[in-house]
Amino acid sequence: MKEQKSIVTPMLILIGMFSILGFAVGIDAYFIPFVKKAFNISNTMSYLVITATYASFVIFSIPSGILIKKIGYKMGIVAAFILLSASFFLIGMASNIFSFLLFLGALFINGMGRVMLNATINPYITILGPQESAAKRISIMGISNKLSYAGASFILAVFLDLSNVNMQDMTTPFYIISGIILIMGIFSHFLPLPDVKAEGENDKTIDSLFVPENIIIANAKTSIFQFPHVLLGTIAYFFYTGVEVTALGSINQYAVILGLPSPQNYVWLTSLSMVIGYLIGVIFIPKVLSQVTAIRMSALLGLLLTILIFLAPVNISIYFIALLGLANALILPAIWPLSLADLGKFTKIGSGLLVTGGIGGAIIPLIYGLTVDLSSSYQKAYLICLIPYIFILYFSLKGYNIRSGNMNVGTDKASLRR
Repeated sequence: MKEQKSIVTPMLILIGMFSILGFAVGIDAYFIPFVKKAFNISNTMSYLVITATYASFVIFSIPSGILIKKIGYKMGIVAAFILLSASFFLIGMASNIFSFLLFLGALFINGMGRVMLNATINPYITILGPQESAAKRISIMGISNKLSYAGASFILAVFLDLSNVNMQDMTTPFYIISGIILIMGIFSHFLPLPDVKAEGENDKTIDSLFVPENIIIANAKTSIFQFPHVLLGTIAYFFYTGVEVTALGSINQYAVILGLPSPQNYVWLTSLSMVIGYLIGVIFIPKVLSQVTAIRMSALLGLLLTILIFLAPVNISIYFIALLGLANALILPAIWPLSLADLGKFTKIGSGLLVTGGIGGAIIPLIYGLTVDLSSSYQKAYLICLIPYIFILYFSLKGYNIRSGNMNVGTDKASLRR
């Protein structure tokens, strides 16, 4: 009970951090239709909004892991807020001078800030308590994240009108947002976040009397690339990020194309369905539902919904897109603990590598936009989500449990523990 109480304060602080992350991600959903009209560009070009943001997940992910290893999780959070503040300031500047290139550059820096937050908060939450309930803790974070994601469109709609696009309307709001984020970053330095370490992370020598066998083997390794389950987890994270961003980022534009009223609000449907999924995780993991079972069910649901999007009447298909949020909700909370298991001293580097998979958020939505332009069908383009869900299902069935040498702990045993 004492241990449970000890994580309440850090959890509340991290919920606030995840809300900021959700807002930073949520601006993309509003920007896609807004920028398309403002610069009079194609669907493919409009999805460069997402590509610019997530390109940083490849370039900055490994450096972020190395940096966090040197400065710790807490200072990593401070650095993330500074990057986000700078990006919002540059967005305001780009809108003022009407520069698409500067706008994309600002979103790239925004992505760097999001990489830092992901590489600090997700492993921090994973380590903060028992591993078998890590998905539950990440689900709690996800609720605040997705509510603020949808809230971003609501807030931006106060200042930006999709029916009467004017880029300069963005200038003052984003200068103000930049200042608020900077103040929060400075304030976060003084928050009572304890320094946490993964099991075996500090072990410089190997002593089998005090360190579990799987950690002994992990710390005997010389490279993060000697852990197959982390590499497969990174690919799974690539596909997860791609389908999540596609579902969240495209639904408003789809509503615009269908001529639906208040199209900027449809992202709420996807976000709320994710919140429902997270609540399921909070309530049932790990007592009723294991992390492995949750990700398997989510992948199967994603496959089913993707097929239904394609087969349903066009005016009904948008609601199946919204339900992809439910399918995606418990994938991320399971990928992190399953991928970071047994890494020992490689935990921080492993989290940096895992975040690299976020580039899926740049590539898959761009492929979606290109498919729309080539096929002239928003509905058919969602079929690109089939391959991601198939791979995630593979990871949940076998990939997460692949270990090198003696690291294989057994599928049944691992499933029960995680």
